[in-house]
Amino acid sequence: MTTADDLTLALELADAADAISLPRFTAHDFTVESKPDLSPVTEVDRAVEQHMSDVLATRRPDDALLGEEYGSRGDDTGRRWIIDPIDGTKNFVRGVPVWATLIGLYDGTEPILGVVSAPALGLRWWARIGGGAHRTTAGGPPQPIEVSQVGDLADASVSYSSLSGWKERGLRDGFLDFLDDVWRTRAYGDFWSYMMVAEGVVDIAAEPELELYDMAALVPIVLEAGGRFTGLDGVPGPFGADAVASNGALHDSAIDRIGVRS
Repeated sequence: MTTADDLTLALELADAADAISLPRFTAHDFTVESKPDLSPVTEVDRAVEQHMSDVLATRRPDDALLGEEYGSRGDDTGRRWIIDPIDGTKNFVRGVPVWATLIGLYDGTEPILGVVSAPALGLRWWARIGGGAHRTTAGGPPQPIEVSQVGDLADASVSYSSLSGWKERGLRDGFLDFLDDVWRTRAYGDFWSYMMVAEGVVDIAAEPELELYDMAALVPIVLEAGGRFTGLDGVPGPFGADAVASNGALHDSAIDRIGVRS
């Protein structure tokens, strides 16, 4: 089995997820429930994750799996698929097209590949380590992507999701001071902020409260586009509870301003 085979499978999973989720989003014919943490979940989230879980159980029976809706199976020290069936469920339920299926594959803590498929936007991004990062638009041919060359915070474009999480962690004042000192800020939110970093149209993305399944698929794409992805503590990878992604040149400056290094 090669990583090329894994990427082919991941893209097949994304195709199947899109085929389940996009018609339901367009028809808006689903019910919405609240999970114990009061975040929304729909039958579509569960259907997408269940399908991918079933396929992986057949096609990669020795691999572990972590999904947002149904939790873990298998040993997380070896090969593990990490999926979020619909990242941006709040957008999904309100009819906002900024949502995506996230598919990551890791060997222990080392990323192998990531796929982010946003069918309502007509966009998909993917990367496997050593193979570069790519994007397709409306099913067109893949195009390579890379991060920006911006080297000064005063010239940087920064994206985030919301300010509430920064307030809850006692970090909002410092984050707002940071935003005051950059060129441009927008709250594109969720996966999209990080994919814009990978494309080079945003220079920094940061969030103070995340789960592993929110980040795992994003890391290989940002890295293969030439960027960096760490927690607010500067530790590489998606295994903390927060994230900063950048074009690399701005990363240490961003961590110095908004990070939580001990």
